[in-house]
Amino acid sequence: MNLVFRLIRIVIAALLRPRIDMLDTSELSLRVWPNDLDLNLHMNNGRYFTVMDLGRIDLMIRTGVAGWMWRRKWRPVVASETMRFPRSLKPFQRYRLKTRVLCWDERWIFLEQRFETLAGTLAALGIVKAIITAEQRTMRPKEALKIMGMLRRSPQMPPAVKAWALAEEWMVEPRGPEPVMEIEETGEAEQAAKTIEVAEEPQPDPPPVNRLIGWRRRRA
Repeated sequence: MNLVFRLIRIVIAALLRPRIDMLDTSELSLRVWPNDLDLNLHMNNGRYFTVMDLGRIDLMIRTGVAGWMWRRKWRPVVASETMRFPRSLKPFQRYRLKTRVLCWDERWIFLEQRFETLAGTLAALGIVKAIITAEQRTMRPKEALKIMGMLRRSPQMPPAVKAWALAEEWMVEPRGPEPVMEIEETGEAEQAAKTIEVAEEPQPDPPPVNRLIGWRRRRA
């Protein structure tokens, strides 16, 4: 987090603004400043991820989650993020950042963060996968919600988020059998296979030598 002044302003404003439900949408009004730009003179791709921190902080404070985390010494940890950039944000352009909890499963909490122009056009869309840690262990979302008195059933996971979460698991730990290479059936391949089969056939033991007959022939 290197947006210190914006962070201070958002924390103070969040403490003064009305409380919202954990499934409500947090909305921030922001502006693209010169230190947000890259060489193409639009908002830098990496800056979006930093600004998304501000949206999650506002959401946690206004839902009351931040207070519980402070008292219990819990920590929210981002495990993964993915972004799309349909439209650029220009210098000094105003935009809105909308943050909401999408769903959760037995381990992860999924959030959606949208960057929109004042006209409502989507500029960027981010999906965040996060966990809550406490005393060097990972807490299940249901456990944390129960302690905070917010326990409820998770909204249905969107198909795109489900596919992304599955892809994430495959990236970390590939599953399933390894792909089998198909061999083209040619005359040479068939001949090689026959040669291998013949070589692997067991050969019969040689017939026993009649030592008595050999001894008689030497005597004669």
